[in-house]
Amino acid sequence: MTSKSFASLAEPVARLVEAFNKLPGIGPKNAQRLAYYLLRSPDEEAKALAEAILALKEKIKLCSVCFNITDQDTCSICQDKERDHSKICVVEKPSDIPPLERTGKYNGVYHVLHGTIKPAQGIAAEELKVTELLFRLQDGSVTEVIVATNPNIEGETTAMYLQRIIMPLGIRVSRLARGLPFGAELEYADDMTLGQALDHRQEF
Repeated sequence: MTSKSFASLAEPVARLVEAFNKLPGIGPKNAQRLAYYLLRSPDEEAKALAEAILALKEKIKLCSVCFNITDQDTCSICQDKERDHSKICVVEKPSDIPPLERTGKYNGVYHVLHGTIKPAQGIAAEELKVTELLFRLQDGSVTEVIVATNPNIEGETTAMYLQRIIMPLGIRVSRLARGLPFGAELEYADDMTLGQALDHRQEF
């Protein structure tokens, strides 16, 4: 069942426009533009897009170590022996990793929490990948945990919680420097700002 705003379109076109319109940052006009672009494009291009979307949903899973998205049991970053596995950068979501990688300032590994602590919404630490993080710290090989949660209330709450449970283990806990404006999303920060935040990270 398509929206009334797309009722004048042929049913297959209306369905696609409505699907695009649900994507973040895609308004009705852009959704219609994309649908008509695919309508005009060669069959191979449309099929390739459809197959890529299906593969995304069917083949992508979470890394068994860091919980980043991957199509293997262990992601390429965790498998990389050239990286510094004594440093773990903790992020909220998988989409926070690419911008940090683009800075070229960090050569450690990651851990994805898949959310933040939000007491008002009933989201506690137990619902995040915190237990899994603590398990990774047990063998004594990790010397620093860099908390790279977003600079907002939920991110700060989560960061302070992690600092409280990790510091007694004798592991250095640092936080990205205040080059990131409060309330900003790590995913959308520019490379230079992120690089400076990594360079000037601070201990709690």
